[in-house]
Amino acid sequence: MNTEKVYTVIGLMSGTSLDGIDAALIRTDGVGFARRLHFISMPYDDDLRAQLRTCLGQREDPDGRINRTALAMTQAHAAAVDWVLARAEMNPADIDLIGFHGQTVFHAPQDGFTWQIGHGGMLARLCGIPVVYDFRSADVAAGGEGAPLIPLYHAALAADLEKPAAILNIGGVGNMTYIGARPDEILAFDTGPGNALMDDYMKTRTGHDFDESGLYARQGQASETVLEALLSHSYFDRKPPKSLDRDEWDVNALLASLSAPDAMATLAAFTVQSIAAGFRHLPDMPRALYVTGGGRHNRFVMDMLARRLNIPVRTVDDLGWDGDALEAEGFAYLAVRSVLGLPLSLPTTTGVAAPQTGGVLHMPACREQNGEAAS
Repeated sequence: MNTEKVYTVIGLMSGTSLDGIDAALIRTDGVGFARRLHFISMPYDDDLRAQLRTCLGQREDPDGRINRTALAMTQAHAAAVDWVLARAEMNPADIDLIGFHGQTVFHAPQDGFTWQIGHGGMLARLCGIPVVYDFRSADVAAGGEGAPLIPLYHAALAADLEKPAAILNIGGVGNMTYIGARPDEILAFDTGPGNALMDDYMKTRTGHDFDESGLYARQGQASETVLEALLSHSYFDRKPPKSLDRDEWDVNALLASLSAPDAMATLAAFTVQSIAAGFRHLPDMPRALYVTGGGRHNRFVMDMLARRLNIPVRTVDDLGWDGDALEAEGFAYLAVRSVLGLPLSLPTTTGVAAPQTGGVLHMPACREQNGEAAS
């Protein structure tokens, strides 16, 4: 691939909160340039979301159920590509690559295992566009955590920010990127639970998919006893880089005696305290914390963060970024880095021994025949 070219790329992300598919269209050189063009978010239909939920925590597929879900999910991603192309008034031939993250169903890097379901080759055929898929496996195979992977994109966007700075993504799991004064000073790690525990509890207890703006949690009182038990997990003492699975905590027994508002207040406080605990691992205190991901819409969590930390807490939208699109944009950026053979992860972002590239390129037959391979 031409390292001087700027590529037109679609990034696709389906997070652990199972909201749906984010599709971002950007132009990037995979290094320091990225320009946003379009973004759409396509919710999963209830049946597919329910199917995906049954796949979480599974590391085998003896009856083919997970594969059938992966096929349906891949078709939904193809529909998201069609939608963003229609919004941009573009054709598949206008797009150089798709970065397809897939859906994480099990993540255990300590066992050398991570699983993102989805079919990259099928998506390439459906869309007629080259697809880069399986971003995490190479890092895990090389001894890394396989997550988080977006820090290099954060660093590219944050080139002009006052340093040190920190970018916090509150998705299903929380993860933070610390960017120091030197260009190579990047540290990243999962902080702990993000939205997943709160969303799961809301769905089970109330039937709602999430606690809009934290209004439910705001009515409750956090249980200090339960919070202390949750925060006693050894994960918080581990030095970064580090990552975890969305289902690391089984909170049902601990929350059983609490009212629904008190349980939600406790889970919200757990997310905030987990983030605050991560700051003790940073080389220096950031000048500001910029929050991205769905959790930034939870005013209860954001207000608690602002009270808990002694630095400004803002959303990335204040920087002119799109906090809903950032992860999807990041996988578009990583797709270009993958075909260029550039690192997707660093020793300080995933704990891998040396900078590690990754991803698998799938070509649609039409472009193979026309000699338009992207590498």
